Amino acid sequence: MRHAKAVGFAPSDRERDLEPSGRRDAAAAGAWLHANDIHPGMALVSTALRTTTTWQEVSRSLDDDVHLEPSSALYAAEPDSALDLVRATPADVDTLLVIGHNPTMGVLAQLLDDGEGDPEAMVGMLTGFPTCSLAVFDVSGDWTGVGEGTLRLTHFHVSRAD
Repeated sequence: MRHAKAVGFAPSDRERDLEPSGRRDAAAAGAWLHANDIHPGMALVSTALRTTTTWQEVSRSLDDDVHLEPSSALYAAEPDSALDLVRATPADVDTLLVIGHNPTMGVLAQLLDDGEGDPEAMVGMLTGFPTCSLAVFDVSGDWTGVGEGTLRLTHFHVSRAD
């Protein structure tokens, strides 16, 4: 997931918070996850303010037992290093939610896709990865085996509050 719409300026890039519309969109993303029966056991979240605030809004609709894993490494991660963070997910986690930044999240999602998933989701993801986008993949094996072209895309959703 890419974080929701952030303000343009702050004392530092890490301190950029969400726009009010971004907060609403992130809350809508959490409601979408819940409505689609997607229940993360763990959330790997960049430590930038806009990603942690996105997580706070998303998590309002999720189960209380989601383990939050803040990651300063995810803030500046390139796709390969973000993939390493995913591969380090504990084996007992069935569903992982990663909230980070573009271009890394969009590139990583495209790299992971095996090209055999939902055609509509594939087209949606390939047309861009705007703020508050979610790419959902089916992970059939161990997290350590996640790599380029190994996951099936099941959903692509851009969350916008109405």
